[in-house]
Amino acid sequence: MNEFVPQRTAAYVNQNDLHIAELTARETLAFSARVQGVGTRYDLLAELSRREKEANIKPDPDIDIYMKAVTTGVQKANLITDYVLRILGLEVCADTIVGNAMLRGISGGQKKRLTTGEMLVGPVKALFMDEISTGLDSSTTFQIVNSLKQYVHILKGTAVISLLQPAPETYNLFDDIIVLSDSHIGYQGPREYVLEFFESMGFKCPERKGVADFLQEVTSWKDQEQYWADKDQPYRFVTSKEFSEAHRSFHVGRSLGEELATEFDKSKSHPAALTTKRYGVGKWELLKACLSREYLLMKRNSFYYTFKLSKLAVMAFITMTIFLRTEMHRDSVTDGGIYVGAMFYGIVTVMFNGLAEISVIVSRLPVFYKQRDNIFFPSWAYALPEWILKIPMSFAEVGVWVFLTYYVIGFDPYIERFFRQYLVLVLLNQMTSALFRFIAALGREPTVATTLAWLTLAILYSISGFVLSKDKIKKWWLWGFWISPMMYGQNAMVNNEFLGKRWRHILPDSTEPLGVEVLKSWGFFTQSHWYWIGVGALIGYTLLFNFGYILALMYLSPPGKHQAVISEEAQSNDQNGVRKFGSASGSTSSHTLPARGIVLPFQPHSITFDEVTYDVDMPQEMRKRGVVEDKLVILKGVSGAFRPGVLTALMGITGAGKTTLLDVLAGRKTGGYVGGNITISGYQKKQETFPRISGYCEQNDIHSPHVTVYESLLYSAWLRLSPDINTETKRMFIEEVMELVELKPLRHALVGLPGVNGLSTEQRKRLTIAVELVANPSIIFMDEPTSGLDARAAAIVMRTVRNTVDTGRTVVCTIHQPSIDIFESFDELLLMKQGGQQIYVGPLGQYSSNLISYFEGIQGVNKIKDGYNPATWMLEVTTSAKEIELGIDFADVYKNSEHYRRNKALVKELSSPAPGSVDLYFPSQYSTSFITQCIACLWKQHWSYWHNSQYTTVSFLYSTTVAILFGSMFWNLGSKIEKQKDLFNAMGSMYASVLLIGIQNAYAVQPSISVERIVFYRERAAGMYSALPYALAQVLIELPYVLVKAVVCSIISYAMIGFEWTVTKFFWYLFFLYFTFLYFTYYGMISVAVTPNLHISSMVSSGFNSLWNIFSGFIVPRPRIPVWWRWYSWANPISWSLYGLVASQYGDIKQSIESTDGSSTTVEDFVRSYFGFRHDFLWVVAAVIVAFPVVFALMFAISVKMLNFQRR
Repeated sequence: MNEFVPQRTAAYVNQNDLHIAELTARETLAFSARVQGVGTRYDLLAELSRREKEANIKPDPDIDIYMKAVTTGVQKANLITDYVLRILGLEVCADTIVGNAMLRGISGGQKKRLTTGEMLVGPVKALFMDEISTGLDSSTTFQIVNSLKQYVHILKGTAVISLLQPAPETYNLFDDIIVLSDSHIGYQGPREYVLEFFESMGFKCPERKGVADFLQEVTSWKDQEQYWADKDQPYRFVTSKEFSEAHRSFHVGRSLGEELATEFDKSKSHPAALTTKRYGVGKWELLKACLSREYLLMKRNSFYYTFKLSKLAVMAFITMTIFLRTEMHRDSVTDGGIYVGAMFYGIVTVMFNGLAEISVIVSRLPVFYKQRDNIFFPSWAYALPEWILKIPMSFAEVGVWVFLTYYVIGFDPYIERFFRQYLVLVLLNQMTSALFRFIAALGREPTVATTLAWLTLAILYSISGFVLSKDKIKKWWLWGFWISPMMYGQNAMVNNEFLGKRWRHILPDSTEPLGVEVLKSWGFFTQSHWYWIGVGALIGYTLLFNFGYILALMYLSPPGKHQAVISEEAQSNDQNGVRKFGSASGSTSSHTLPARGIVLPFQPHSITFDEVTYDVDMPQEMRKRGVVEDKLVILKGVSGAFRPGVLTALMGITGAGKTTLLDVLAGRKTGGYVGGNITISGYQKKQETFPRISGYCEQNDIHSPHVTVYESLLYSAWLRLSPDINTETKRMFIEEVMELVELKPLRHALVGLPGVNGLSTEQRKRLTIAVELVANPSIIFMDEPTSGLDARAAAIVMRTVRNTVDTGRTVVCTIHQPSIDIFESFDELLLMKQGGQQIYVGPLGQYSSNLISYFEGIQGVNKIKDGYNPATWMLEVTTSAKEIELGIDFADVYKNSEHYRRNKALVKELSSPAPGSVDLYFPSQYSTSFITQCIACLWKQHWSYWHNSQYTTVSFLYSTTVAILFGSMFWNLGSKIEKQKDLFNAMGSMYASVLLIGIQNAYAVQPSISVERIVFYRERAAGMYSALPYALAQVLIELPYVLVKAVVCSIISYAMIGFEWTVTKFFWYLFFLYFTFLYFTYYGMISVAVTPNLHISSMVSSGFNSLWNIFSGFIVPRPRIPVWWRWYSWANPISWSLYGLVASQYGDIKQSIESTDGSSTTVEDFVRSYFGFRHDFLWVVAAVIVAFPVVFALMFAISVKMLNFQRR
């Protein structure tokens, strides 16, 4: 393995579709093609040219140009990209963004093909492809695998592909088959001998049974017995290990063993077979490719960067009006302190403006890890563009700040001083951006990275010389002072200002210039060379953090992926104790719906839809390509009827509009224009009542990640089943559903996040179905219920669906690449073509006879071959290419058929209410009362928080660590109040605690709320609860967790800082910290609720945090705030927190302290005159501080109720 580069010799196509949401499908493939290079294709061209000359062949000019372009790299990326787009059927969505759960983009099936295409555009000869057909129709899967087969055979490549539910015709394309079960290889060898091997073991594949389906079921203890063919011997379960041992003695296994025992002759290998170069193209080309992509992403996210600049401009305007030069004087050291505060605030604002970058960086890391592991590019090529392209942004952001504030505040007017401040702030911005990138790469998870960032900021913030002056920093923290980049930036800033000409006058009773006096009073350096030391240090730290970022990207792995994997034997033991292999209870035929499940009451309902249309505004990308229409039509006059006891398949090629139709019928669309008529049992559909009788298994398996499988089902049943059903019956029904979809062994497994941890794709799919089944609905829509499942799991799901239909329910499924068994388990079919038009609606008939006779009756359509899958044949003969070839439109053919007339007649019949029937009516919109909804939501949040250690534990550890850090930094300063500066230092500990722990609470809660919001959209659409119970539960669950943090922080910091030990003062301290942490947490929730994504919510949080900071009363005391802004200090929650903390600790102390001008006053008088804090006002402050979290909680509830950012 050390003689070549295995990652570039072979390509691995992951089953998880990880792509950058903002890029289009074409751009994704083009980037992949560009960085993977052309490989050794130039050798092929040389050989081709040589043979053409020998045979005297003159190549076609166009083909010759294409071949030269592909093999030499000229336009290679574009040509190969277009070719792969065409092979994979992605041309229709080539210029559509990939999208994600919150950003509408290409479909799930198209994403799966894009994942495959990302590797196919490269020059590798060995392909390892994991579940590439999930979400694809069978004809598309056949086309892709057939193309791969030709590629492998012609170019002597290697492809190992794992497929779920491959159709027989797709299965027949393979040369060799590997049967893998419970970590044992049961068979490996030519496809032709696989049935012979299993027949030798006593098992036979039945007629009209796909061989692939047979192979997946014959090793399963639940399904194996039905294939036992040796009637002379009693059946016993044959384990995977026994199959493996038998295979070694089978002639195919012996041949394989002999082949492996013979050492490979390297001299027979082509020198180009193994790749020895680490990267596909040169370093400069890799850097250019990554630069181009990063620039494109910045353009796509222009709103984000514009928002950052706008926010900075607003903050600059507020700052310059607070520190207006008419209010700023140079008459005392105290005046100088206000200038120090203005500069400190500028530093903090510029630094914190980059904090939102963490969420952007972390969100892209999964894609980076995938591409890094496939050696697309080195880490430095990915990291450098992020740094280089952010440099102009730093100049722009800092330019907005400095140009607006510098002269208005009244800093030194000399132009040299102006540009020196500008330089320092640019370097500070670059340093913090590099620091946050480094932290994001270290944390790798949103909550962890954000917490690490705030822990770092807490240390830098506190020991940089402003919050705690240098002379009061304890000796054990001096090292932190000297290595703090913020200290160097701040010293450079104040040095630049206070050594200027405006501060050179000497005050009476002083021997030094006022500027030097100010610097000394704050503990800053007074020598002019400290400016350039600061500049040099900031440059050094910028380089260091960027280098650290590159190293973190290079060496750290993605967060561990823990998934529930249970072997067949474990499942057997779990469900049957010590089940004997000879038992016959595992037979497939034994799977029927338990009787108890049938008795849950429900009312059967039909649904009809007549001439339903759906269109959206024409996307900008298509307008740019010359499309002039205003609307893009997705559904075009679709009609049909779904009835109780009838299982209907909704099929069509990818992009035909199947999911769109289900969304429209279920009322899940949040945008676009819907037309047509929809009825439920003859009455007009009302969206208010429809969720009560329906269930919708969405294609994207969206669940709360931090609850278990059983908790998810119990929660769904609790909120959706009738309250008349007693609790014990509900629990028994849940157990039956879990048995049906085989989730019992996973009952205590956490659901987790897709592709990250928790359940596998197949397990999540079964959970999605179970969540809807436990609701006992009358009408069930299932969007691709078998996608992501192997043939056996799909069969389990479809048996469950069939049993559900047999109870009298109405069930509609969109389905891709069904096996013959699964396809023929449906009663009726609604087939759609590209453009949202119907081409067949009606019964399938026995062995699909009705469907086959209909299409074979159309002139020119090829007859179906014996044993061929009707589902695959149907899609193959109705493609757009076939329409062009035959000169017909299948939609027009259908409209002129008897099937169309029968369908319309059925729709008309069912659109009228049955005699004696009544319209749907429920006394309330939801199945359960408001109180029950609140209890259920709170119950789920309790378990979600309990299992979510990444949020709760990390947040607790952060607050505890910061309390210990501040305690050690401000050790015993709370009681030693002799000078004005001592009081400032003690107040600095309170200010830092409030700001840095509080703001971290606001940031830490956002990822959890963002994930749960997507789940909330699904659950609210399902009619599980109203917005208020969800919001109330989210608010209430934080109370105990915040209380624990506040108590621990209060005990640690109060004791270590040395505040006065009285019961009253301690509890005031605890009281104000608790409600401060609480309103910050609720503010973080609001930030998510009012914004479309986590990046923007971080920006909104950052803006208000900066605003609250400047009006907190610490940087600028309230009496010194201009009268036109003083009102906001009263509306600022942080100022009330500081008011309460300072007034409760020092507002009643009669002890004398020395002021900066040498005079003496009591602590009580100084606090009242300088800060405006009065001890006798404490109860009012307490009432206001309680009001803030209450108001924020109400705002969160209103935002959740009124705003919906999901686009579908």
